[in-house]
Amino acid sequence: MSVLVLVLSVSAACCLGFGFVLQQAAARRAPMSDFLSPRLLLDLMRVKSWLAGLGLMVCGMVLGALALGRGEVSVVEPLLATNLLFAMALSRHRTKQPLGRQGWAGLWLLAGGVTAFLVAGEPRGGGPVSDPVRHWLVIGVVVGLAVLLTAAARHSRIRAAPVLLAVAAGLLYGLQDALTRASGERLTEGGWEALMTAWQPYGVVVLGVTGLILVQSAFETGPLRMSLPALTAAQPLAGIACGIGFLGDRVRTDTGALAWEAAGLAAIVTGIVLLGLHPAMPAGAGGRAADRASAASLNGR
Repeated sequence: MSVLVLVLSVSAACCLGFGFVLQQAAARRAPMSDFLSPRLLLDLMRVKSWLAGLGLMVCGMVLGALALGRGEVSVVEPLLATNLLFAMALSRHRTKQPLGRQGWAGLWLLAGGVTAFLVAGEPRGGGPVSDPVRHWLVIGVVVGLAVLLTAAARHSRIRAAPVLLAVAAGLLYGLQDALTRASGERLTEGGWEALMTAWQPYGVVVLGVTGLILVQSAFETGPLRMSLPALTAAQPLAGIACGIGFLGDRVRTDTGALAWEAAGLAAIVTGIVLLGLHPAMPAGAGGRAADRASAASLNGR
């Protein structure tokens, strides 16, 4: 792994983490009639803080794309998962909450998990998989799971919706990262003509817009501590699966390496959950409802 890929990936994670916090602060005030509708984006475009968060998110995606153009998906994805550390830093600054044991445990588990996976797995490129059946099977599974989760969120109690939508968005973002890498390879090999005549760049746009609607709907319906951990955990897992599944990324497969890779991924997910549930994370819609109830109680006295 080059230093440039490391810097680009961590910089992307920083922009994404800060952007998610600003977006959720604005989305929590959006009307519920916009749930899972493109109207949600149109309404949020009128909010300056949301536009700032979107700008940071776009910067993060551009930096992530540059990292993906120079490194394997299986390397970049775990590093992008550190966006939660930056989201925690901004939330902690705004709420003045100390890290405490839970925060430090989550931080070290996330950082240690990323390190363990990268050191043990030694991800490296191997060239795109030529089998189209395997290619479309991986894409179909990822998209199918996202559709099922979105349908479940639409018909579930509102409390479960943020997690389901965030996981669905994370799956799509992981696939988007893989298609971004594939688009970059086509541009390098065949130039702009080869890129514009391929389906992958258009898939990147569709997945990006769809994922954005799902993420903002998740932010709208629940606290950041419910949606962001699910989003952050699902994206690298989907990205790594796609990288190995149809981009030809390779990791070590001996018993010891596989054990450390599995332990690293488990530590990443556990660290993400611990940080996401930290009191420093904004309370979101649930907190807002509680605030209204508290205010009503005080006014009734």
